[in-house]
Amino acid sequence: MDRPNPLFRNLSSKLASAPMVLIVLCVFVGGTLWTILFSFTNIKILPIFTPSEWVNGFVGFANYERLFNTDRWMNCPAITKIGTEAWKFKCAGAMPNMVTFALLAITISMTLGFLLAVMMDQKIRLEGVFRTIYLYPFALSFIVTGHVWAWIMSPEYGLQAAVRKLGWESFSFGWIADRDMVMYAIVIAGIWQGTGFVMALMLAGLRGIDEDIWKAARVDGIPAWRTYLQIVLPMMKPVLVTTFVIVASGAVRVYDLVVAMTDGGPGIASDVPTRYVYTNFSANLGQSLSASTVMLVTMAFILIPWIRLEFGKKEQGH
Repeated sequence: MDRPNPLFRNLSSKLASAPMVLIVLCVFVGGTLWTILFSFTNIKILPIFTPSEWVNGFVGFANYERLFNTDRWMNCPAITKIGTEAWKFKCAGAMPNMVTFALLAITISMTLGFLLAVMMDQKIRLEGVFRTIYLYPFALSFIVTGHVWAWIMSPEYGLQAAVRKLGWESFSFGWIADRDMVMYAIVIAGIWQGTGFVMALMLAGLRGIDEDIWKAARVDGIPAWRTYLQIVLPMMKPVLVTTFVIVASGAVRVYDLVVAMTDGGPGIASDVPTRYVYTNFSANLGQSLSASTVMLVTMAFILIPWIRLEFGKKEQGH
């Protein structure tokens, strides 16, 4: 008996998924390739589609060189001595701001999320209520979160004004208007919104740990904190990696939170790559596409190790 052609196996499933495959190939893959190709040209406005336009406008890496020489994207002056203070090295611009936001948001949200998950894992009373409270901020859009925190941190009518009306005239919390502190204000808002989601992922990982491991640890007299650090955390590696990828990719793509809170201000002190791309899109498309490609490479550095880990694990399993 002839075996059916593999091409026609599960034909109904393949036909059902064909539209999504076409969308992915045309929109995502096609759009990505288009972005990369035309980032090497001097195009200014849309539409640009034809190969001849790409050849005629080809400028090589000029857009990337100009991008990294732009203070708004990255400004890392040489180490200088400021007054009588010690030698300092400070980078400014959209890219350093994104790195600052990503490092702090990832570190703090994952640490707090894990600690909250550990607390919730103690089978506390009203666990469902607390879980809902912690997850509620994640249900809000970043636009709403940004506007709320912009109001809270406003020196004129926010927390600072409220505390001063109570009599503490020297109290100061004007980070949102301070060039040196504004990114930390945005980090606070981002952590407030994202930590509950991290907690939910961590809690799911903790609930997946076999109860026999806890019993064995108690029999051996291992303290709870050592059990978490030396036994539970290594077993939660897939959950930790997945959480890291989700949080990191969100930090790289942060846009609406910044726009809602500061719109890149004061000045451009809180500018981020996504806002840089958006504001340059209509004025200098080639420059905008080169910035988009740099962001794509940044995302690739985050996603590729995760993909290798996931697919490598499956291949080893086979």
